[in-house]
Amino acid sequence: MIGNREPAFIEKRRGDLEVYLKSVVSFLQRAMPRELALFLDFHLYDILFLLQNLAMHFFVDGDALLQMSKSSTFSPFQLHAISERLKQPCPPIETVDNRYDFSHVLDFCCQLTDVTVKGSNEPVGTSNIIPNNLLFEMSAFKTVERLNLIGFPVSNIFSIGILRNTVSYLNVQYAELKAITQVLLCDDLHKNVIYTGESHSWKKIVEANFSHNEIETIDEGVKLMPNIEQLTLSDNKIGALSNLTSLPHLSHLSLSANCFSEANDFHMKLGNIRYIDLSLNGISSLQGFSKLYSLEGLDLTSNRISELSEIKHISGLPCLENLTLTGNPVAVVVDYRVRALEQFGGRAAEICLDNEKPSQKELDTVAVLQAIRIVKEGRTPTFSPEAPTFP
Repeated sequence: MIGNREPAFIEKRRGDLEVYLKSVVSFLQRAMPRELALFLDFHLYDILFLLQNLAMHFFVDGDALLQMSKSSTFSPFQLHAISERLKQPCPPIETVDNRYDFSHVLDFCCQLTDVTVKGSNEPVGTSNIIPNNLLFEMSAFKTVERLNLIGFPVSNIFSIGILRNTVSYLNVQYAELKAITQVLLCDDLHKNVIYTGESHSWKKIVEANFSHNEIETIDEGVKLMPNIEQLTLSDNKIGALSNLTSLPHLSHLSLSANCFSEANDFHMKLGNIRYIDLSLNGISSLQGFSKLYSLEGLDLTSNRISELSEIKHISGLPCLENLTLTGNPVAVVVDYRVRALEQFGGRAAEICLDNEKPSQKELDTVAVLQAIRIVKEGRTPTFSPEAPTFP
């Protein structure tokens, strides 16, 4: 009640107290008993003790974990702690117990081939630490082949290390990506300039998944994956194809749950594509697929195809074997399956329609419909070996 309440005095005391507390924390980091650190939850909030906890875990269980699977999941906070520790030029005096040595963390990370980084916007415990606000690098990982980045802004990664030379599978979901370059050039200052040289290319990637983001256009960043074979861009906001002609090895493309309303001249925008998933879009015509001669599978589940005559556009594709039209208005037409299969003529027996091969009864009916149509057209009928013949 008789204390000094002068603002200048209070501010001076506050500053002195902050300096004192920092000195105490600095001292305790070197001398605090392990039991007290755990009691105060320092292993959850403080970088030094968090790393010591990881080191002990990997020292005790690391070999067993690696024998079962060379995969592990990290939080951005853990990677931030590792990154901060790597910035120190000289190793500090960790502890008298070698089980807490940081080298155990590095040794474990160096042997992983499958790494998942899973973000969170929730504070760590009762602290004000938000994992998705922390920056980190990934140079501690030397042999990663499968990289999963889930639920955090990839701009937080300020160095990707040598992952460009090792990763063959890249999975980036729920990261609010607006462009593929945001992840492939996450550690580059100039993300608007695409360099396709060795230093920027992800030359070993054969499969990439950028689902559940906010991508509106397939940007030039895809050129940084010159050997990609399977590309998944489901649950985005894409409405047209672009920049895919520069991917000579691309064979599988998934664009389900996007904003496609038409598929115009896909043969001019794709190379030797074998499988396309365009389910959950708004496509009403199949004409744009008519010249994709290498196409083996086409998934158009839950689109707006309403006319059986549309199937005629793809009936001449020589390699097509799998066609899915479930959830389209055309799928509720009377005798839909046999009338759809009849469009393929002698290849009807080779078509797996809506994940189901045609039965012999359906093939017999198809043969009858073909014969009737041929007679109406005044042509000499020709039948496949599996179909019945008629006088």
